[in-house]
Amino acid sequence: MAKKKEKAVEVKTDNTRGLPKSGKFWKGPKEKFRKIQNTLPKKTTQQHLKLRDDLRKIKALSKSIKEEKKNENELKKQRREENAKRREENELKNQQVQIITNTSKLKRIKKKQLRQIQKRDLDNLKAKVV
Repeated sequence: MAKKKEKAVEVKTDNTRGLPKSGKFWKGPKEKFRKIQNTLPKKTTQQHLKLRDDLRKIKALSKSIKEEKKNENELKKQRREENAKRREENELKNQQVQIITNTSKLKRIKKKQLRQIQKRDLDNLKAKVV
């Protein structure tokens, strides 16, 4: 009988476990957080240098892409400004202008018409038309 007791003691010291009583086979035995050691192996110098080199290349590539986008946006902005300026000039050329030489007419004109009157430098307009 002494032999049977020894075997029982040996089984108790063994860490093997069967299925949990709940039947949840995916759940392992719980451990204290401080006992869990999830440390990654240290990288070699070659791996470290390769990683740094890759990061430098990625940064340079992203910087060049940003510069290209910035240049494209500047060109678009410049084109928009030029088009707006050209459109404005074309509108001025297309307008029919009636010059008021008699300034006393301005006193008799209705307020609504006075609001539409614009002062312009006609010398520049004539030079562009000719």
